[in-house]
Amino acid sequence: MDLEKFRNDVYEMTDKLSKNLKDKDLPKLNFVRQQLIEMYQKNLVKINHSVLELICASTLIARGYSVEVEKNVSDILVCDIFAKKGDGNTIIEIETGFTPPEHAMDTVDYYAARIMSKIARYSQHCSKFSLATPVIGILPLSKIFLLPPNARSEEDVKKIKELCDRYYKNPPINYDDILNAHLHSIFLINIDKGFAKELDPQGYFDLTHGLLGRSEVTY
Repeated sequence: MDLEKFRNDVYEMTDKLSKNLKDKDLPKLNFVRQQLIEMYQKNLVKINHSVLELICASTLIARGYSVEVEKNVSDILVCDIFAKKGDGNTIIEIETGFTPPEHAMDTVDYYAARIMSKIARYSQHCSKFSLATPVIGILPLSKIFLLPPNARSEEDVKKIKELCDRYYKNPPINYDDILNAHLHSIFLINIDKGFAKELDPQGYFDLTHGLLGRSEVTY
């Protein structure tokens, strides 16, 4: 653990992001930075993920949100970004594409199941749920989450559940959570430039689904 290096890096990124914020919003970003420093001291965060959280937090702060990071939203769930504005709230989960070595031979299916499980689990705890990823990665997004719940077929929901059940059994993903899950947007994060661009799920799906080829999640 190198606290000085971590602190220097998050301060450098905060300084870069501050140029796009109004003076009155700077304390909100500084609050997030301090949260991350304190969590790093407890060995709860790493610098690469913390930089992504800072960029997403800055984007939401510029839109008038108050932001917390690594917030408990249930007994078992801790979200990356939790933001409030008026009566509404937003959760953003950041995905970098990492998969553990034991899934070296089923990386796409494992990653797709993780994405699906996050949409199903986290979206029930917020008004708007979004995923975020660096521009260097592709999220294997299922088109079922582009449809409203009443347009999702039982067969498709069961396919999603079967895939999730291969990897998530404790606790399993509930059928109704998949049926009612909602995805508001996808944030593409440019780390070097220090900004995040928000896309609607349909636009992101149209851009990326052909690159993944045939899989269990592109029906």
